[in-house]
Amino acid sequence: MGATPQSVLKLGATLGEGPIWVERDRALWFVDIKAPAIHRFDPQANSLQSWAAPAQVGWIVPAAEGDFVVGLQTGIHRFYPSTSAYTLLHAPEAHVPGNRLNDATVDPEGNVWLGSMDDAEEEVSGRIYRMYRGVAIPAGLPPVTITNGPAISADGRTLYHVDTLGRTIWRSRTDEDGSVADTVFFAQIEDGAGYPDGPVVDAEGCLWVGLFGGWGVRRYDPAGKLMASVAFPVANITKIAFGGEDLSTAYATTARKGLSEAQLQEQPLAGDLFAFDPGVRGLPAHQAIIS
Repeated sequence: MGATPQSVLKLGATLGEGPIWVERDRALWFVDIKAPAIHRFDPQANSLQSWAAPAQVGWIVPAAEGDFVVGLQTGIHRFYPSTSAYTLLHAPEAHVPGNRLNDATVDPEGNVWLGSMDDAEEEVSGRIYRMYRGVAIPAGLPPVTITNGPAISADGRTLYHVDTLGRTIWRSRTDEDGSVADTVFFAQIEDGAGYPDGPVVDAEGCLWVGLFGGWGVRRYDPAGKLMASVAFPVANITKIAFGGEDLSTAYATTARKGLSEAQLQEQPLAGDLFAFDPGVRGLPAHQAIIS
C-alpha cells in the first residue's frame, strides 16, 4: 500500500460515509446514506456484504453488547446483521422531520457522540448529541445546517466538530460528566478547497478531515496547523478510517452525489472505497454502551 490513494472496492456509492474499522471481525464497516445500505468490507478476503437500510443511514458503530448501533433518519437503532433487523433505541429529533442523523463516534466511556443535519441543506437545524445507555441528549453546542463528526481525542477530553457549510472545524473540551465547554476555533477550509466532511483523530493526536468537493483529505496538528494533504482522483472524499494491520491503512469513503454526468465521466472511480498508507497509525474504535 503506497501513499497515493487507490480504489480497493468498486462500489459507485451515491454518498459513501462513516467508515469504521471493527477489530472484533477485522473488517471495515461503512454506509451509503442516499442509497440506504450498510456495507462490510473484508480486505483479507476482498469481499463485500451489504444490508439494505429502511431509511437514510448516516453512521454505524459497534455495540459493546454485540451487534451495532446505527443512525437512521428515523432515529438511533440497534442493528443485527445476522437477521437484518433494526430496533429503535431513541428518536432524538422526531419533532424535526426534515432532519437526519449524519455522523458519529464513540468515546472511551462508551458514549456515542452524534450529529444531525437538515436533509435539504438549508435550515440551521443540525445539532450535536451525546448518547449513553440508549438515550441521546443535546451537547449544548450551537446549531448549524450540516454537522460532521464529532471526532474524539484518545483521552476522550477533546471533541472536534464540523460546520460543513461554514467550512469551519471547532474544538471543545468534554468533562467527566459529559458536558461540553471551552469551544474554540480550530481550522478553516478556504474557498475553493471544498467543504470539511468527516473528521477522525490518529494515534499522534492529529486530526484528519475529508474534503467534499476538495479532491483530498487533510491532516492538522492538535493546534490546528495544516501538516499534510493527500490528493485523490475523485472530488468528494467524505471520511477516512484507520484499519488493517496495526491500524496503519487509511480507508476513505467517497461519493457520486452532486456530480454531473460530465463530471462522472471524468471521475469513473467516484463513490469507490479507497485506501492509502497515511504514514501514521490510527486509534482503535470504541464500542457503544447501550444498556
